[in-house]
Amino acid sequence: MDTDEFRKTATRALGSLWRVTVIALWTIRELLRTAWSIVRGPLIAALNVTAALIILFEEWGWRPLSNLLGRLAAFAPVAAIERLLARLPPYAALVALVLPTSLLLPLKFLAIWLLANEHFLSATLLFVGAKIASTALIARIFLLVKPSLMQIGWFAAAYEWFIPWKDALYAQIRASWAWRYGRIVKARAMSEVRAAWARVRPRVAALWQRYTGRELPFSGSPRTDADIVGK
Repeated sequence: MDTDEFRKTATRALGSLWRVTVIALWTIRELLRTAWSIVRGPLIAALNVTAALIILFEEWGWRPLSNLLGRLAAFAPVAAIERLLARLPPYAALVALVLPTSLLLPLKFLAIWLLANEHFLSATLLFVGAKIASTALIARIFLLVKPSLMQIGWFAAAYEWFIPWKDALYAQIRASWAWRYGRIVKARAMSEVRAAWARVRPRVAALWQRYTGRELPFSGSPRTDADIVGK
């Protein structure tokens, strides 16, 4: 084969390879467009549900747990600890914020060990309890140390970026059907819980008074963060 024939053969091979490549890329693009058109609706719906659940967790978990711990400030030792936390310097406040997760991490490892040994109920209860406790502590500590944390430049910048983005996202999610349905479920659940507590509260209060000689705790409204910091 001479040089001209070799060039012609190579040119034809490269041309064929180019056409095959173009056809393959076009086919892949069309397949991806078709797949995206199929999964786009369910994917967006799933993301809406996930984001709505995150917001519901904030309203049902983060805030109520923080408020519940705030009621413990009626006890003098707890109030003293909260005043100490509120006066921490910036980076000490940051350490205090991440400390609950570190302290409760061994409990999560214990839950994994129980799960590996087929103690499913104990593992589930321990893991859920540790998660609730860490969430409650982090939520309450954050409210107390937030003024100190905002003195850290990078933390304040990240917080100021995150909050507007979160508010814009929440505004979209609150218009979704998942959010509206979740609010209905929450209202019904809270109504049932309040009704059940109203029925059993007199009996619980009487038993508490009988065995402790004191009124039932958490009967009043929790103190605000301004009350704690100001003292």
